Amino acid sequence: MQQNQQILIDSLPRGKLQASHYRLESGPILEPSVGEVLVKTMAFAITAGTRAGLQGSASYAGAPKSGVVMNGTGVGEVVASNSADISVGTFVMAPTGWQQYSIHAAKNVTPIPSEHDPIHYLGPLGVNGLTAYFGLLDVGQPKAGETVLVSAAAGSVGHMVGQMAKIKDTRVVGVCGSEAKGLVLTQNLGFDASLNYHDNGFRDALKAATPDGVDVYFDNTGGMILGSALFRLNIGGRIACCGVVSQYDTDRPEPGPKGIPGLLINKRLTMRGFLLFDYADRYAEARKNIHAWLQSGQLKSLTDEVEGLEAAPDAFVDLLGGGNIGTRVVRV
Repeated sequence: MQQNQQILIDSLPRGKLQASHYRLESGPILEPSVGEVLVKTMAFAITAGTRAGLQGSASYAGAPKSGVVMNGTGVGEVVASNSADISVGTFVMAPTGWQQYSIHAAKNVTPIPSEHDPIHYLGPLGVNGLTAYFGLLDVGQPKAGETVLVSAAAGSVGHMVGQMAKIKDTRVVGVCGSEAKGLVLTQNLGFDASLNYHDNGFRDALKAATPDGVDVYFDNTGGMILGSALFRLNIGGRIACCGVVSQYDTDRPEPGPKGIPGLLINKRLTMRGFLLFDYADRYAEARKNIHAWLQSGQLKSLTDEVEGLEAAPDAFVDLLGGGNIGTRVVRV
């Protein structure tokens, strides 16, 4: 009998995440109840934000637990259906977690149009692309001619934020963790400049790269990079707070940046956090626009693929260490 291979959280990390915090197990493949579908996973995304759930700092994820399947968004094919709304053979996006098969209420899966690449629903047409779209355009509100600064700019969300900002006719500066990543940003994705935050002269380089200051800062990192960006923001600048990857994989997070609330007041800055779920009624609008940008070549989706379910724990640890460019995807 065929079994369902699953990656379970074996123990909750204290300090840095290790692959040993997970274990591979086999279990039965369940049958869908009324209104449910069984999805065979084709691929799932690994994102830094799920690390926050393991430390209990993401309230929307609930309390962290061991002994359960690691959570994550995946795409796959419906192989059994007990719902009149979704037929067998339909490709869907769903909260599959790190496993080969998963059961879902039909209302909780997103059917993927046949003309769309399912893998795009882990990147530009999925959580990452929608986060970039609403965080930049609704929270950041860039205007033509302004300067947009993006941290973790070579990551799953950041590399799309920068390209969307270019579509809006802004000047874009990306902050990343290596020279190689910086070259991808400027040579492949159209960023105007890139900065390596590991460089000793990072603050001076940031000042040189933003001679007219910064109007919009898309923050994926928090910590030192946020602190540096605050001092470059112009009067009336906007900060879109998307994530704090510098705080996820540690039990000793950095203190908050200096200058708050003084700089916010003096420069009349807007600093706003957001969650993607707040925009659920506008997903179709965003996907229509993003798909058009993909088709026209204005937006490129970078996918960093890993083969095999068993490779997921090591791939996650590597991602938290900055090893990915674009969206990290595990092909099951």
